[in-house]
Amino acid sequence: MRHGLHIDHPRFPLLPKIGMSSAPLAIFAAVLPFLRRQICQGQDFDLIDSHYFYPDGVAAVLLGRALGRPVVITARGDDLDLISTFAIPRRWICWAARHAAGLITVSNGLKRRLAALGIDPKRVRMLRNGVDLATFRPRDRDAARAALNFSRPTLLAVANLVPKKRHDLMIQALALLESVDLAIVGDGPERGRIEELARSLGVADRVRFLGRKPQECLSHIYSAADLLILPSLREGWPNVLLESMACGTSVITSDIDGIADIVAAPEAGQILTEGSPRCLAAIVRAQLAAPPARAATRRYAEQFDWHSTTQGQLELFREICEARPGLQAALRPSA
Repeated sequence: MRHGLHIDHPRFPLLPKIGMSSAPLAIFAAVLPFLRRQICQGQDFDLIDSHYFYPDGVAAVLLGRALGRPVVITARGDDLDLISTFAIPRRWICWAARHAAGLITVSNGLKRRLAALGIDPKRVRMLRNGVDLATFRPRDRDAARAALNFSRPTLLAVANLVPKKRHDLMIQALALLESVDLAIVGDGPERGRIEELARSLGVADRVRFLGRKPQECLSHIYSAADLLILPSLREGWPNVLLESMACGTSVITSDIDGIADIVAAPEAGQILTEGSPRCLAAIVRAQLAAPPARAATRRYAEQFDWHSTTQGQLELFREICEARPGLQAALRPSA
């Protein structure tokens, strides 16, 4: 049970070496009996809404075709930026996109990626992610810094410790900055390598690993930091950027496709013009020397509420249900 909703979580086999190619079929085989049983028990549904194109979206289209239900797929990042570069998943993704009733991307960059795969962009709606403005809000900055023992200008990274997040670039840039600390929230397989790099560059005493943190703690950490750094190689719509801005902390992020949809004003932060330690360090210095007003950064984030995104999804669901004879169109607005 989550938020009063009953959630089924069918398990499926993920086989070594062939798991990436067989996952859509494995998910389909695991979930189909659940859905058929649900329908037989009188809990029918009008539409399948799937997030992440592969393998989830492909499995959803297989389920939709087996049950005669339309499917909407939302692309979120690596499902198109990375997974679609592999031959078999790419063929699955293109097949699913052609047979889905609706397609959504969370950024214009991902929409362009679908177009590059041969999908008509007119079929794709861009509905960006939002941010929970109640959960992520400015906290008492002095109290937050004292609780975390932040005594100097502090950069913050909130990301899994995996290669694509480029924590090594942050460490290398830190070596070019004096009297600046780096706090890292997250964990993962790269931690040992990042710690070793920090020691080799003589900055280990200025790098703090805070580990994984529950969401309710993050707003205090964002509020305590001076800048959020996210120099990733790939991203769809990185939620941490909006979370940080909503807490009043501006950001520095990579110049990846679609990022200008998020960081589009000086009060939001800066986009890296090149992925080098020297460039990152220079932008950090400039931002620390003349930071945007934290209240202005918060106001910028407030335009990214969830309401408009939710309304866009509901509108698409209604259009699909009402266009298909025999569907209940339960999402039709009441009079």
